Amino acid sequence: MPMRTPFYEIHKSLNAKIVDFHGWEMPLQYSGIIDEHANVRKNVGLFDVSHMGRFKIKGPNAYDAIQNLVTNDISKLNDGHGLYSPMCYESGGIVDDVIVYRINKEDFLLVVNASNREKDFQWVIQHSQSSKIENVSDEIALLAIQGPLARNAMQEISESNLELLRPFDLISGDIFQTDCMISRTGYTGEDGFEIFFDSSRVEIWNKIMQSASRFNIKPSGLGCRDTLRLEAGLMLYGNDMDENTTPLEVPLKWTVKLEKEFIGKMALLNGKVNRKLVGFEVLERRIARHGNEVLVDGSKAGFVTSGSFSPTLKKSIGFCFVPLQVELNQLIEIDIEGKLYKARVCSTRFYKRN
Repeated sequence: MPMRTPFYEIHKSLNAKIVDFHGWEMPLQYSGIIDEHANVRKNVGLFDVSHMGRFKIKGPNAYDAIQNLVTNDISKLNDGHGLYSPMCYESGGIVDDVIVYRINKEDFLLVVNASNREKDFQWVIQHSQSSKIENVSDEIALLAIQGPLARNAMQEISESNLELLRPFDLISGDIFQTDCMISRTGYTGEDGFEIFFDSSRVEIWNKIMQSASRFNIKPSGLGCRDTLRLEAGLMLYGNDMDENTTPLEVPLKWTVKLEKEFIGKMALLNGKVNRKLVGFEVLERRIARHGNEVLVDGSKAGFVTSGSFSPTLKKSIGFCFVPLQVELNQLIEIDIEGKLYKARVCSTRFYKRN
């Protein structure tokens, strides 16, 4: 049976195009991917991200368990703050990339990718040193408000001074007489917030749309979420990284803190890195897609992991794996439907907001 978020009927009522996303019936688009993308870059968009996994990890051993699970260092976290990190297998391959929020030293919230919910839950249970683990994904809805006017839109519905929130801060609040948690996070490259609240309160979607209407808020689907994250240089698990990829092969070295212990540390210390994930722009009018072969100096050297037309930059962009010796601005070729097209290697960060 396909899975649905609490807001499925609302998406249907808005004539969203519904697609299968790792077993979830999710809105791909409402008014159109390019229109929704442009609106998030200019105004503000509302995303249903309730398909993401949410785990609570509690108890005296919770801190030590999470510190061992993730490559990043949670000792830097104060109460009400979060960080981004991969979790690794003993091999150094990536289990998932997650966000860890510290409520207090014995109470943490872990947000994981929708495609990995069950796998991650079993992995966390297996390595959590008798902590209490709860999968609260179905009990807690999750909406994302993203765009340069996101704070204005959020301030309409929250009495908290959201201007004081730094990226990855998490606070308790109240929206429409409902207890919630608000974090300053997102997946678009714009300012943004994510709201956690009781999944029975589906009317909150429409109330947000009404309250923020003067900021031109629009419902936004998975299609523009993908193009927005690609422009911003944000990776997607299953495309740009997986169990056969280490954090040292993709632009995540900054999350690997070798001064602490974590699962996979020895593999990362002893392993040899011989490829890297880079950005590219196709110099001709074609779009490269996941799986397309990449050639360097005429020889097969890697493959495209993500590729799309950039609505903001008006060109074809993407990520691909190449050998370490490949340099910025170097020309490569990409095999698209049996024909080679020239591309230029560049940073994975195509777009930076003002």
